[in-house]
Amino acid sequence: MKITDITTTILHDSDRRAIRDSTIIGAWEGGATSIFIHIKTDEGIEGFGIAEPRPVHAIRAIVDREFKGLLIGQDPFNIEKIWNEMFWKIRNYGRKGVGIQALAAIDVGLWDLKAKALGVPLYRLLNPMYESVSVYGSGGWTNMTEEELVGEATGFVDQGFSKYKMKVGMNFGQEEKEDIKRVAAVREAVGDDIEVYVDANMGYNVKQAIRMTRIFEEYNVGWLEEPVLADNITGLAEVTRASDIPIATGENEYTRHGFKELIANRGADIIQPDVARVGGVTEWMKVASLADSFGLQIAPHGIPEVHLHLCMAIPNLKVVEYFDGGWARLGKANFFTDVPRPENGMWTPFSDKPGLGFGLDPDAVAKYSID
Repeated sequence: MKITDITTTILHDSDRRAIRDSTIIGAWEGGATSIFIHIKTDEGIEGFGIAEPRPVHAIRAIVDREFKGLLIGQDPFNIEKIWNEMFWKIRNYGRKGVGIQALAAIDVGLWDLKAKALGVPLYRLLNPMYESVSVYGSGGWTNMTEEELVGEATGFVDQGFSKYKMKVGMNFGQEEKEDIKRVAAVREAVGDDIEVYVDANMGYNVKQAIRMTRIFEEYNVGWLEEPVLADNITGLAEVTRASDIPIATGENEYTRHGFKELIANRGADIIQPDVARVGGVTEWMKVASLADSFGLQIAPHGIPEVHLHLCMAIPNLKVVEYFDGGWARLGKANFFTDVPRPENGMWTPFSDKPGLGFGLDPDAVAKYSID
C-alpha cells in the first residue's frame, strides 16, 4: 500500500455560540472553523485526520507545502518513520505550535488508516485495557450567566454524568469573587456526590493560584487546571507543591520533550495531553507511558472522539473530557457521521467500525465547506 495524495477539508459553522475562558481575547466569538485531513492510498483505503481548529489555514499550508510531497509514495504503515521525517522537516519553526498541530493531524489519519486496513477499531489496535471509560462533562464558559452555568452542570448530571468541569480565572484572574460565587453555585446545584473540576486557562499568577486552591478546597474541587502560564513550569511546580487540590495541566504542551520537562519538574499531578497538539496518536501514547512511569494519571484535553480510543489502552487513565454532543457540537453543527454517546457517565467505542469509526457527514460538508 502506498500514499497517493493528501487533501484537506475546512468547514465553518457561523452559528456556533460565542465561548470565553479566562484568557481568550475575542478569537472565539461566534462561528467555528475546523480542518480535517484525508490520506488517500492506491488500495482505496482513506485515513481521516482531525486537526486543532486554530489556525486552520496555517495548518493547511504546512500540510500542502511541507508534508504532502514528503508522504506521497510512502507506506502508511511506517508511522514512526513518517512521524520523525515530518518532525525534522519542520525543525526550525515547528517543534511547538502550528507545525506540530499539522503533523498531529496527519498522524491521527495514519493511525485511522492503519486500523481500517486491518479491519479493527483503533482502540483494538492499541491493545485495550477496558470495555468502557469514564467521562466528565466539560463547559462552564466564563461568558455563561450563573443560571446558564448551573443549567449546563445539572444537565450533565441528569444525563448520568458524575463529573463536571467549569471555567474560573475570569478576565485574566481579576474577578476572584465571581469565580468563587460561580463555583459555590455549581456545587450547591449538583450536590456533594458530583466531582467538580475547575479550569483557569492560565489566568492566575502563582501566589494567586495557591490562594485560590485553598478557597476551592472548601467546595471539594477535584482539580485546578492550568492555574498559571503553561510555559511557567517552575511556577506550576510551586503551585503543585503548595496545593492539596490536584493540579492538572498539559493541553498547551507539545511533544514528549515538553512533557519530559513538565513531569520531571513535578509541575502537575494530572497530565493532560491533547492529541491534536502533542503530536498525534504516536506521541500521545508515549506521553501517557512517560506519565505512568512517574505514577501520574492522564486526563486528556479536547477532541474526545479520538481520545476515547487512546484512553481505552492506557493503565493510568483518570477520566476523558466530553462536550455536550461531542467535540464537533461545540457549535450547532454536527460535522461527523454517527459517533457513540456516553451512557451514565461511561463511554464505549463502536466495536464493529474500523479505525476511528466515523468520518465527515457528506451533508455537513456540502453545507459548511468554505473550500
